[in-house]
Amino acid sequence: MPNPNDVFSAVGNPHRRRILDLLLTQPLSVGSLASSFEMSRPSVSEHLKVLKDAGLVSEERQGRERIYRVDPRTLRPVADWLSPYESFWRESLKDLREHLDTDPS
Repeated sequence: MPNPNDVFSAVGNPHRRRILDLLLTQPLSVGSLASSFEMSRPSVSEHLKVLKDAGLVSEERQGRERIYRVDPRTLRPVADWLSPYESFWRESLKDLREHLDTDPS
């Protein structure tokens, strides 16, 4: 299993998060991914390497191309770690809603 620190580091970059978003809907080649960014194919490949090393994407050769797929199972430790914070914000927003519903000012 990949190191959780590698996963956090990988998803800490906005370009890599966008790559994950794109791969969540369908597997894509480097060229297809690069067309969604204002960066070179080698730069996209570097981001994909980080994501692959963190276990967030898998790679499959299809002829001369490499097709990348997201593997969301690796995000489970991140989701587990964030869960208490999500509960905190959900409760805070619920309290705010109740306050706004009962306080006319």
